[in-house]
Amino acid sequence: VFYTIQTSQTQKEENEALRRNISETKPCSSKPSSPPPPTPDINQPSVTCEGNWELFRGHFYYFTTNYSTWEGSRSFCEDLGADLVKIDSREEQEFLVGKVKAKMEFPEDKFWIGLTDSENESSWIWVDGSPLNTNLTFWSKSEPDNWEQKNPLGEDCVRMGEKGAEDLKCWFDQSCDAPQKSICEKLPITDQKHKCEVQFHKRA
Repeated sequence: VFYTIQTSQTQKEENEALRRNISETKPCSSKPSSPPPPTPDINQPSVTCEGNWELFRGHFYYFTTNYSTWEGSRSFCEDLGADLVKIDSREEQEFLVGKVKAKMEFPEDKFWIGLTDSENESSWIWVDGSPLNTNLTFWSKSEPDNWEQKNPLGEDCVRMGEKGAEDLKCWFDQSCDAPQKSICEKLPITDQKHKCEVQFHKRA
């Protein structure tokens, strides 16, 4: 906005003219500016990638929606260039628990993980052949129990998921022949890239 002021005006007249011009100038919108939205209270960001893979600390995870046996689920993961998930840290367990809780549709809607004692009872082995670290387990209360009522062979494979679980403890042994959803995991491959999108979610 330009203002033309006569040089013969007194200082007082200049000030009055300036105030008058300013008061007559209206902004494009008469609506008062809204205050900035409050900063949302968020958890760790959720990163979703192409093909419904989800990224956490350099690993890709796929949460299946189909139901299969433990072996069938492992074969499905292998067809994707992955394997059933191996849990290596409390942080990884926390990430998985959050995802599984959101995807469970009923209490028994649990997910296979890559842990089994099918070769030697009570000797729990991950799918990569490494033994379970007894200092890093998340068994639910009274688990594993190798319950034989439904299957005389007992329960030799592990599934996870419990919406009311305390301290992330939601591992359950189960018959390997039971149909469950599953979690696949793989490391990034140099010649295979997934386009990922970061999303932030409010705390529950």
